[in-house]
Amino acid sequence: MGKKSRNRAKNATTVTLDPADLVDVGPREPCPCGSGKRFKQCHGREQAEAADAFVVRPFEGLPSECDLIAFREIVPAGTAEVSLIGEHKDKKVNLVTLLPMAMPGLVRDDETIWIGLQTHNSTGDPSRDLGHAITAALATEPGNPIQLGDLLKDGPRLQDLIDASEPLKVKVHEGFDYWVGENVEDPTGEVAAGLERANAAAAPTVRLESVDAAYWTQVGDRKYLRWVMPHAEDTLLDALSRLHAAGSSALSEGTRLIGSFRALGVLAPVWELPADAEAADLEEPAAKFAAALDRALATEAPLTTEERAARAGLASRQLTIR
Repeated sequence: MGKKSRNRAKNATTVTLDPADLVDVGPREPCPCGSGKRFKQCHGREQAEAADAFVVRPFEGLPSECDLIAFREIVPAGTAEVSLIGEHKDKKVNLVTLLPMAMPGLVRDDETIWIGLQTHNSTGDPSRDLGHAITAALATEPGNPIQLGDLLKDGPRLQDLIDASEPLKVKVHEGFDYWVGENVEDPTGEVAAGLERANAAAAPTVRLESVDAAYWTQVGDRKYLRWVMPHAEDTLLDALSRLHAAGSSALSEGTRLIGSFRALGVLAPVWELPADAEAADLEEPAAKFAAALDRALATEAPLTTEERAARAGLASRQLTIR
């Protein structure tokens, strides 16, 4: 290798580029750092590594981990305001389940920032995806959707940007009216028509108040409770198996534990409910079940034969959300 080539190779590892320099650079184009290499073989490799990184529990450590998972995976329409920390500590951000066209975020004319959790572009670390979106929003002019550019390996995660000293103040909506501001003009009626279609597709959903991250929902003519829980998967499955074997896994008469979702490192048990069950009817039963579950979680004795059989049955009725 000649001296010039060695210098180029050295530059590839020492030159620091502004993220803006990396936007829209094709993988086969020359790297902007001047190394002479293709982008995918130089600084583009860092982006690929960031996109390929997988985190089992991306929201771990946040006090509202389970609600964030619910917002990303099972709640149709919801919003939660969070406060930023650091140099932007006076700034508020609205985390929402879904934005129009599943866009990652936008900055409204009034400078409020809206970040979507349910998007088309997602890597193995949703927390880093959200951190990337918030960072892009802070550099976006009001009245525009954010342009993400490429994900950087050393970019901030959600845990690095928001005030985690208090749980999220979660609000579940009947529809997506939060998409539009109070003074939005709609002379052709296109906005209203789009909202009507989106609202019609949203399953009715209510968050319980007596426990965390439990959501009543109606899908067609059936009703369910989906409850995202923060416990380690194996530990929770053991506890549910103890209750199930003892005939205590129902929330109340007519309810039935039918399985669970596996999402972002935790389980979300699902109960099928009677046709006339409303969210308010579940508040007291859910609180009592939470207390019984805590006792089961604290039990250290090995599972009995009946409990192991119950565990096998519950494990076979898990569905992984990807």
